[in-house]
Amino acid sequence: MAMRDVLNNVYSLGVGAASASKEQIERTVNELVQRGEVKRSESNQLVDDLMEKGKKAQKEVESMITERVKQYLVSMDIPTQAEVDALKARVAILEKTLDKQNQAHSNDD
Repeated sequence: MAMRDVLNNVYSLGVGAASASKEQIERTVNELVQRGEVKRSESNQLVDDLMEKGKKAQKEVESMITERVKQYLVSMDIPTQAEVDALKARVAILEKTLDKQNQAHSNDD
C-alpha cells in the first residue's frame, strides 16, 4: 500500500486530521513529494482533500460528543434548558396569580 493510501486512510478516519493544522498537513505532503510518493501536481489537491476530511472528521467528533453528553445528562435526570424555561414560565404565572389574590385580600380588609 502506498504512503498516500495510508495517509488517506488515516485521515479519512479522522485520526490526526481533525487536530492537524494546514501547515502540518502541507509539511507531511511535501515530505511525500520529496520522497516521490506523491506528484508535485497532486500535492495541492491532496492538502485540500486532507483538510476537508479533517474538518468533516472534526464535525463528526463534535456531533458524537454532543450526543453523548445529551445521553449522559438524560441518564443523570438533569433537566434540559427547555424544561427549566417551562418551569420558570409556570412559576411566573403562579407568582402573578398569588399577587392578584394577595391584592384582592388586602382590598377586602
